[in-house]
Amino acid sequence: MTTLKSKLKEDLTTAMKARDELTSSTLRLTLTAITKEEVGGKTARELSDDEVQKVIAKEAKKRREAAEAFAKGGRTEQAEREKREGELLDAYLPQQLSDDELTAIVASAVDEAKAAGAEGPRAMGAVMKIVNPKVAGRAEGGRVAATVKKLLAG
Repeated sequence: MTTLKSKLKEDLTTAMKARDELTSSTLRLTLTAITKEEVGGKTARELSDDEVQKVIAKEAKKRREAAEAFAKGGRTEQAEREKREGELLDAYLPQQLSDDELTAIVASAVDEAKAAGAEGPRAMGAVMKIVNPKVAGRAEGGRVAATVKKLLAG
């Protein structure tokens, strides 16, 4: 079992003993998503820590989107719960890049792509290929794409 998955299980046990309903239900759903990912496909396999992180990131993103939807629908109590669940899952992910750090990484990638001959909005794919490995797991794809578009346009 991967270390991150075992940490989630240990934290679930601790939350259950402490009767922390929010934490235990959130971790149960996340562990279920991990198991679903492990048995999905043609053969069952055990996920690596990086793959477990991706599943946790996907679950955290779902919570943020659900919180926004509930807030727009006027269900503030449910929105607040989803937001807290997302924050709880964020604790298991690597520290996210700040806007300044992300802009610096993208700017160097844009310079690198221009040196290779790619310019203008058509260089988006080339820049994203350079940036994605550098920011993997530390910035959401939408945030990265928006920054790349902004720097290529400006």
